[in-house]
Amino acid sequence: MRRTLNVIRLQLINRQTFIWVPLIILGSAVVISVLIYAMIPVDTPKYGGGGQAPLWYFFAIGISAMTLTFPFSQAMSITRRDFFFGTLLTAILGSAFMGVVFLIGGGIEMLTDGYGVNGYVFYLPWLWEAGPGGAFIVYFTLALFLFVVGFTGATIYKSWGPTALTIVGVGLALILVGLAFLATRLELWDEVWTGILDAGAVGLALWGLVGVVVLSAVSFLAFRRATP
Repeated sequence: MRRTLNVIRLQLINRQTFIWVPLIILGSAVVISVLIYAMIPVDTPKYGGGGQAPLWYFFAIGISAMTLTFPFSQAMSITRRDFFFGTLLTAILGSAFMGVVFLIGGGIEMLTDGYGVNGYVFYLPWLWEAGPGGAFIVYFTLALFLFVVGFTGATIYKSWGPTALTIVGVGLALILVGLAFLATRLELWDEVWTGILDAGAVGLALWGLVGVVVLSAVSFLAFRRATP
């Protein structure tokens, strides 16, 4: 556990990566969104997706955690197992931090009636229908899922090179297109959308956590072949 905690400290040596850059991106997205809301001449609530910007940044963090920090960790004689679990715990902590920030932002929007312009970046009704706890799960899962996607992709790249990563990406795209083709030919889109609406944001987030577990297992298996 001590070695794993050392990896967490290693990942957080540059706090800009997990803390300050996401906050700067988030603050900029909020300011830009509010300015746009103020220019829209309607009194009805206005909603936007600008708050997702720092969550997508976690995809880049996942890549850099593997491509930049991993070689440095090997020079410090940190085992691959400790680096993997320490990095994953760092991502969990960073995702939880962003989830809390989004809850605070949603509370501010409710108290200020959407910054005085009836505009909302964090308090999106579909995400908050299960309450603050449900919203936290959604934001936490999205950030963690994107991190693991980036980390897994970088791990495949470090293990087998760009050709293997390209093949995996094309294979996943073909699978998605194939599923869309089947849904279209079998006329299942109504059932698909109904299932998504019935699951709700929290249900989809829980499926996202399943995806996190699967991708983490894939990256852990590939990590043994990764070269610094």
